[in-house]
Amino acid sequence: MFVDNLPLDVLAKAVLLSTLAVFWVILVVRIIGLRAFSKMNSFDFVVTVATGSLLAGSSQATDWPGFFQSVFAIASLLGVQYIVALMRNRDEKVKSIIQNDPVLLMRNGIILEQAMTATRVSEADLFAKLREANVLDVSQVRAVVLETTGDISVLHGDHLQDRLLDGVEKIDNASV
Repeated sequence: MFVDNLPLDVLAKAVLLSTLAVFWVILVVRIIGLRAFSKMNSFDFVVTVATGSLLAGSSQATDWPGFFQSVFAIASLLGVQYIVALMRNRDEKVKSIIQNDPVLLMRNGIILEQAMTATRVSEADLFAKLREANVLDVSQVRAVVLETTGDISVLHGDHLQDRLLDGVEKIDNASV
């Protein structure tokens, strides 16, 4: 592709194509915006993983058409993500199709068993997240939320503003 010496050609391709692809991704992200690699929901996560895969593919391209196909696919993928984000912000139906609602797993120290079962979160996983959040007493836990990203948020302390749970689905023990 570049030079007749095979080891040097492999090295030159790896360095040049990787560099070009990384700068291409930076350029596209600058155009699309920082949200391009956010982890707001599962759709964003899929786009991020796919972009990484395409970046790797472009770095390993054996010819220019293969390289350009990968970098244009990156731009297309991030462009689709941008359009879907705009549509999601404007239309609740699109939002409900693209994004899951966060789910309340625990409220005021009480584990919500139906929510745990429905979301397939084990008690061991829940307690691991509580320890991660430096919870010393479950009675101090105001809420545990499985976020749209798959992350688990632990809210603990003396008081919780109800506003922080706006939009959070309550599967059981809704009065808790």
